[in-house]
Amino acid sequence: MDKILIRDLKIFAYHGVNPEEKRDGQNFVFDIDMSVNMTKACYSDQVDDTVSYAKVIKTVTRVATAEKYDLLEKVVQVTADAIFAEYPDVFDVSITLKKPEAPMKADFGWVGVQIYRER
Repeated sequence: MDKILIRDLKIFAYHGVNPEEKRDGQNFVFDIDMSVNMTKACYSDQVDDTVSYAKVIKTVTRVATAEKYDLLEKVVQVTADAIFAEYPDVFDVSITLKKPEAPMKADFGWVGVQIYRER
């Protein structure tokens, strides 16, 4: 199956269990893999024959900033749900959500979650 990939999509949002995270916000970084049959687009060279990654980025940004959630698990689930609702040609999606600025007293690159969902 063909894949559309979005890497290192940085979105400023207000998720976390600590009050300051919902008040001050922080950067979140998304990596998204979507299985899509791109055969038609490969021959037609028309964006209407595929899933536009530009539109998906707008969807993810809208969903990630619309609400304030405690858990990253909730953020990735509502993101996957929105992708399936808005893009019927997506067969499955894998979303990794990284939180590089998590307020913890530790030396780390990022913490995060990853889900895989099928239609």
